[in-house]
Amino acid sequence: MAASINTSLQDQLDQITQNTRALVQPERLAISEKAVDDLFATGIEDRVLPVGAQAPNFTLEDASTGRPVSSTDLLALGSLVINFFRGRWCPYCVTELETWRNLYPQLRQRGALLVAISPQTTRQNNFTIEQHHLPFPLLADPGAETAEKFGLAYTVPEPHRRYFQSILVNIPFNNAGLSYHNATEASWRLPLPAVLVINQDNVIAFSEAHADFRVRPEPTEVLASLG
Repeated sequence: MAASINTSLQDQLDQITQNTRALVQPERLAISEKAVDDLFATGIEDRVLPVGAQAPNFTLEDASTGRPVSSTDLLALGSLVINFFRGRWCPYCVTELETWRNLYPQLRQRGALLVAISPQTTRQNNFTIEQHHLPFPLLADPGAETAEKFGLAYTVPEPHRRYFQSILVNIPFNNAGLSYHNATEASWRLPLPAVLVINQDNVIAFSEAHADFRVRPEPTEVLASLG
């Protein structure tokens, strides 16, 4: 899946949505649509840490090195852009990651760093890096605990678990190496896809997340927030 530098991210995501609606049975689409509506109705978007808030500190495992990476150490080097994503199974997420891959030189020119965080295992993060040739760190967030600190985490409800199973997306395996039969509640935790910019004084300068996984922050707006 090649991401274009010249096409806006949302245009690319809208194309995925159009293709999906052409290929997937209406009854399955209806389940997915209801899941988005139900998630929005929980008010989760209102709990996302806003611009001006202090960012929580975190330390997570880097997929490439296997070593812990702390936000404090990263912020000592420059402003930090964080992309929370659901997993390599999500075509919207990998398109967003590829877009950031293409824009990464521009981000570094602004003196900023980028990390992508997901609840998937380090092994799955490694697969993501290799498959999509990502130049920035992918950090593992078991049980979406760091995402929770940013107000982004939720547990996939039972009806939608069956939906994922019907389309052969095994979230417990991706997140924790578990099967559907021995899955824990933590293995069903996901973040809202989100992008946040944290200044070196640990204050959030950009914050955008959506209950609708088909909508993502436009990277050009994120880059503009870096000055």
